[in-house]
Amino acid sequence: MIGANVSAFSIGKAVGRGGGETPSGQIEYTSAGFFSFVVPAGVSTISAVVIGGGGGGSASTSSNNGYSGGGGGGGGLAWIANTPVTAGETLTVRVGNGGNGGTSAGQNNASNGIDSYIIRGSNILARGRLGNKGVYNSSNTVAGGAYIGDGGGYGGSGGGGRSGNAGGGGGGAGGYSGNGGTGSTGVSYELATAGAGGGGGGGTGANSFTTKVNFGGGGVGIYGEGASGAAPVASANQQGNVGSGGTGRLFGAGGSGAEDDSGAGGADGGDGAVRIIWGKGRAYPSTNTGNV
Repeated sequence: MIGANVSAFSIGKAVGRGGGETPSGQIEYTSAGFFSFVVPAGVSTISAVVIGGGGGGSASTSSNNGYSGGGGGGGGLAWIANTPVTAGETLTVRVGNGGNGGTSAGQNNASNGIDSYIIRGSNILARGRLGNKGVYNSSNTVAGGAYIGDGGGYGGSGGGGRSGNAGGGGGGAGGYSGNGGTGSTGVSYELATAGAGGGGGGGTGANSFTTKVNFGGGGVGIYGEGASGAAPVASANQQGNVGSGGTGRLFGAGGSGAEDDSGAGGADGGDGAVRIIWGKGRAYPSTNTGNV
């Protein structure tokens, strides 16, 4: 997986500056795991972005002219704005990890990403759903993740592999007001599409690439809606373009699948992320969402 793992349950520390009765601040959770967020004194509403983990890309069925691996779907992105909270209450945060890529030719063991969310008790405040793992021995595409919140976007679909052809491309992470781009199929690189509403662009599949795949769809940033990831160049081995200031497959992009003549593994999906902000006049998707 991309990004460091943490212990099963950790306490998050809020960082910000005081501002009379309405303090302003933010906290980022960018490593997979469970966390507790304690609402700071004087805070009565929060806003947040939540991104699910991307699906891992599948391996090929054979290291010699097999059926190439499919790309994983991108994670969904959800945001909430002006959600009422009580100072001192504890919310549970989960950051979902990206799925593992299939380990080697003949191994149908790629894995889905994991949901990210913020919950109060059993009540979901925001959830970015997981991207599905790339398909094995099939030309079918796989879905990206959905979302629950005030707004957001679906993750892009991962492209299907093909017999005797390139791998499928990974889907882009969902955007703040649109969906992630779709990954290319194993025979048509130009079918990778751009993200929308700040989402990541789809990636293309692996060809003449016989080590573990290290690219996929484009991830998305956590500091508010920005430019969408453009469609990649219509050729093999293209990392999807990031949306809203993401980095590579971070956060939430699907991994691309391995090519038909590779014994190596598909790409891991990008880990998810959660960021919570508070303070007067601050709200996702794009109102004063930078650091203070």
